[in-house]
Amino acid sequence: MSADMAENTRTARLMTLPGVYAPQHDTRLLMAALNREDIGPGTEVLDVGTGSGALALHAAQLGARVTAVDVAWRALMTAQLNALLHRRRITVQRSDLLSALPGRSYDLVICNPPYVPSPVAGLPVRGAARAWEAGRDGRAVLDRVCGTAPAALRPGGRLLLVHSGLCDSDVTVRRLSDAGLQARVTDRAFVPLGPVMRSRLRWLRETGLVDEGDMTEELVVIRAEHA
Repeated sequence: MSADMAENTRTARLMTLPGVYAPQHDTRLLMAALNREDIGPGTEVLDVGTGSGALALHAAQLGARVTAVDVAWRALMTAQLNALLHRRRITVQRSDLLSALPGRSYDLVICNPPYVPSPVAGLPVRGAARAWEAGRDGRAVLDRVCGTAPAALRPGGRLLLVHSGLCDSDVTVRRLSDAGLQARVTDRAFVPLGPVMRSRLRWLRETGLVDEGDMTEELVVIRAEHA
């Protein structure tokens, strides 16, 4: 793929309905990791928690056959509208992670899950916050992904997963390794704290997740491969 094509996809304007997670630093970091994968016609990709559909559309542009899932109806509508606007063919399906896809397997699974630590232990069941709230340690959804994604990978299949360093990337690597995958952190980036993180900064500092005076957050991409 040419540099121009990569740039055009990265900066493509996507519409987002109210309450749908818009592409941000984590999306772009995961997209850069996606560019390094061997993707072409015949590659079957699953985008878990598609949101706006940015990653699904990028994988489709690379030539993959893409299934995009999300639990939120507005996210599914947004992804479908963006696919129409950008003339990309993707299959959109409602699913809570992989619950609606039993027995299906893919060459590549990509996931940008909710991962923001919260002073509230429970998860919201509706509304925009469902795209980022992830329990007190930020791992309420991450741990489910680590537990279910390996079964969706074909032999040689790969998982690309992005989340905050506040959620402990070592735990993610260990859980995926325990599931039989070869897992490691491949990408890191430090970005300014976003509005959601800033809104609970006092609590994050009280719990020791963010150091006093620190206004940045580490993002990581974990790549895991099925032997």
